[in-house]
Amino acid sequence: MSDHPHPFPFAAIVGQETLMSALLLCAVNPGIGGVLIRGDKGSAKSTAARALAGVLSPIERIAGCAYNCEPGKPAEPCETCRADAPAVRLSPVPFVNLPLGATEDRVLGSLDFERALKEGRRSFQPGLLAAAHRGILYIDEVNLLPDHLVDVLLDAAAMGVNRVQREGLSVEHPTRIALIGTMNPEEGEIRPQLLDRFGMMVEVAAPADARERTEIVRRRLAWEREPESFNRQWEPREQALRARVTSARELLPQVRMAEGLQLLSSELCCAQGVRSLRADLVMAKAACGLAALAGRTEVEPADLERAARLVLPHRRRRKPFEDPGLDEQRLQDTLRQSAPPPAPAGSAAAPPQTEPGRGETPADEAPPARNAGAAEQVFAPARAATPRIELKNAPAGAGVGRRSRTRDSRRGREVRAVPDERPTDLALTATLSHAALRSGGLASAAGRLEVTREDLHQKVRSGRQGSLILFVVDASGSMAGLRRMQLVKGTVLALLSDAYQQRDEVGVIAFRGAGAQVLLAPTRSVEIAERSLRELPTGGRTPLAHALQSAFEVLERAAGSGPQPLLIVLSDGRANVPLDAGADPWQQSLEWARSLERSGCAALVLDTEAGPVRLGRAPALARALGAQCLDLEGFDAQSLSISIRARFAGGKRILS
Repeated sequence: MSDHPHPFPFAAIVGQETLMSALLLCAVNPGIGGVLIRGDKGSAKSTAARALAGVLSPIERIAGCAYNCEPGKPAEPCETCRADAPAVRLSPVPFVNLPLGATEDRVLGSLDFERALKEGRRSFQPGLLAAAHRGILYIDEVNLLPDHLVDVLLDAAAMGVNRVQREGLSVEHPTRIALIGTMNPEEGEIRPQLLDRFGMMVEVAAPADARERTEIVRRRLAWEREPESFNRQWEPREQALRARVTSARELLPQVRMAEGLQLLSSELCCAQGVRSLRADLVMAKAACGLAALAGRTEVEPADLERAARLVLPHRRRRKPFEDPGLDEQRLQDTLRQSAPPPAPAGSAAAPPQTEPGRGETPADEAPPARNAGAAEQVFAPARAATPRIELKNAPAGAGVGRRSRTRDSRRGREVRAVPDERPTDLALTATLSHAALRSGGLASAAGRLEVTREDLHQKVRSGRQGSLILFVVDASGSMAGLRRMQLVKGTVLALLSDAYQQRDEVGVIAFRGAGAQVLLAPTRSVEIAERSLRELPTGGRTPLAHALQSAFEVLERAAGSGPQPLLIVLSDGRANVPLDAGADPWQQSLEWARSLERSGCAALVLDTEAGPVRLGRAPALARALGAQCLDLEGFDAQSLSISIRARFAGGKRILS
């Protein structure tokens, strides 16, 4: 049910009406497909998700069943439900937490090691998918879920069946689950295929009202001091919610949606540019669920509009860096033009609501220029041709372009085990299981298990070999010309867009005035960097040495974490701010550039210098970095392909 013996009551959650409605819909109709909860850290995403377990209506199941079978419909491998006269009882709806570090065996199920060891029998031990059948699978920080687990979930969610074929086992059992996931967009995005599997999405933010925040803190502290007493205080409201959910589930089969509203549902999907037909199905289910929660058997236009706000935002086609959300104007236009004749009084659609903490500024619309001091201005980015960054990791040809996952590295998460007479990474459990099955278990082997070479198994690990791209952007006064800074911002955004599509790690350092600022520490989420770049003031002096020192420190912290680094510097190289008083800022910049070169970091310099008189500092900086240098003027009209290869002489990575 929950990790805490006394989970926080669902009824005690302050505000977050949209989130609570979405979670209640999951309770009424798990077939909706669950909900994805996006929001900043500390916005009570996990608290709300876990609290849902307290208002779920119980289900009938067989005592001791590990597959949560429906009575009378036993899963093929379930010995408990196939026994004579099994005892049926009401049990809480399964609410299973999926750890990020789980193996495929833990999720799918595996050979029962204990039975293999004791009895020498090959039998199946159910995994988390079996435990979550007819219930909810909860994933905290779902955007950080490893790819091999994402693939497993996609297969199970698509088919509603878990099929396991390994270690001589061939097992199949139903897995009808609703997914509830939480994520912080700052830590990276979620794969589109998995995103579409979530029936609904809700964006949450901490309240901006001081009184509301105070009430949240008061209730939380009271719960932490005396959880049992606090829960008893809220139990009457929890019971009322459970009764409401139970009543809605009973009423749901009788709810009908008029033909005109079904057509309107599809028109809303088309108007928002949604390609997935799952959106039409889920929106109809959500609208019916809302009507059932309201005690009605007919869906009203207001139900459909509320459902659209839950179902469509994460499915709408959008550009990189554009936040998920609806096109509000198109939504209202479609509702006005395509709605059926007006419903009876009191059923009018609710006025449009803006999602908490989100504006309605179009992604392509630049923020207004503002003054940040006499010498500072804010320039909007100019459109630049999207370049192509192609990264090849050692050895040559081993990894090209997009993320490459390796299955033979000693690093990464263990996925499964395979027979191997000469393992380099021994899978002990699989090895002992095979030996036990071969010898008939400890009983047949007289209490002594003999392991031979044919029993040995190799661990198969899944690791991701990505790339870390660190941008160092000059925002000083020497770059303050309108066209220059527009081009610099546009170029960085184009490069960020490419990195976003390839799911590389990205970091951004901007330098101006007295020092350098890390706009974005290395991450796979780039929305914050995009917003910071758009609003980044230009002006002041050029602390290039500070920026290169910061880049060295960022890359040093990231060393050994996996991704191969690439440094992209956009500057004219006119350094004039020293690290130490009285020092030569240009020489210090060159010294830090040489330090980066000695670290083995591959680099690229985009020369932003303009005008008839040029100092040529950017090419000199590129030579110190051991980097390629390109002129920014021609960069927006060309495609860039960068390859990083390892030379075995010293392992240095170079551009080619």
